[in-house]
Amino acid sequence: MTDRPRTGGALATPHAAPHAEHEASAPAIVVGLADAADFDELGDIVVAAYASLDHPLDGGYARELRDVARRAVGAVVLAATEASTGRPVGCTTYVPGPESPWAERVADHEAGMRMLAVHPQWLRRGVGAALTSACVARARSEGRRALMLHSTPWMVAAHRLYARLGFVRAPDIDWHPVPDVPLLGYRLEL
Repeated sequence: MTDRPRTGGALATPHAAPHAEHEASAPAIVVGLADAADFDELGDIVVAAYASLDHPLDGGYARELRDVARRAVGAVVLAATEASTGRPVGCTTYVPGPESPWAERVADHEAGMRMLAVHPQWLRRGVGAALTSACVARARSEGRRALMLHSTPWMVAAHRLYARLGFVRAPDIDWHPVPDVPLLGYRLEL
């Protein structure tokens, strides 16, 4: 960890936590390209976030969630860091289009978003909204017509976030990667 805030690249954007009126001390976060030096810590955050859900986490999937470096090949990993310290607090994987090896039911002219995760101590501080908004902005800047994602039924807080940001359910892209894990499709028309 450096002793200065990292931006993760030129696309970094500072965000004040949207719930700052409720938490006067809510720190600002910066969203940008994930720094390779943070991949292990980001992987730990993703696993911790998914393990906190009301559903068991399979060991094989936990390994996939932890492997941020692998996702950074063929997709774009965006990280949220605390602006004052550069400490990672969340990340997501932006899938630029159907040609990406990380695309799941992404149509032509669409982008996708996968594996949104916020450190459990940073929930309800605007991190998930900032990461999702960064994916929306990136998809728009690349001329994509929509941003799509999948979520499980037990990710209830994420569903509320997606609705607030304008995503709608897209049952046409629902699927089951394994029998006991239904993935619910969501899409935001851009």
